[in-house]
Amino acid sequence: MSADKSTSWSYAEDLPAEDDVLLRARERSFELGVTPVSPGVGAVLTVLAAASKAQTVVEVGSGAGVSGVCLLRGLSPQAVLTTIDVDVEHLKAAREAFLESGSPANRTRTISGRAADVLPRLTDSAYDLVFIDADKPNFPGYVEQAIRLLKSGGTLVINDALDKDKVSNPAARDSTTVVLRQIGKAIRDDERLSSAMLPTGDGLLVAVKK
Repeated sequence: MSADKSTSWSYAEDLPAEDDVLLRARERSFELGVTPVSPGVGAVLTVLAAASKAQTVVEVGSGAGVSGVCLLRGLSPQAVLTTIDVDVEHLKAAREAFLESGSPANRTRTISGRAADVLPRLTDSAYDLVFIDADKPNFPGYVEQAIRLLKSGGTLVINDALDKDKVSNPAARDSTTVVLRQIGKAIRDDERLSSAMLPTGDGLLVAVKK
């Protein structure tokens, strides 16, 4: 990344103004050892949720609620966010963030469990948006489940899709980088999807189901 592009990226990441709710959620993230989505990614999530007019959203990987709050802020008051995490402490922190954000309990559904076990139990073609930010080795399975879950016109969003700039480096061959590189190409070539890679955060892969 050139100096100018690096400066522009930093400017774009720093531009969103986050309130105390998100800042406290970020503090809980660091206390739990969880890496939250960047401010730039959070802002894109809010915009995508609003632009898609999503009513039903699935989040794979709750973290401490930063991304969930951002999604909720783009959703209508009638929309429901289902968030999945294997760690009950993460879900507890996420629920605290949702409560602080003023979101009623009936707008969120927190599910404790492995996403590989939970996702197959969710209904086909019943969701408007799926956001994946979890254990990268299992991303291929999550992506295939997400495509099944999405309605026609539904949006798939994958966080950290550039794996901290390693995906673009052919010499980087560690397992998570290889998985994300393969996912990027598979989604690009999937005739069921229209997709784009955004440089926001550590890479945000966005696709719409045709």
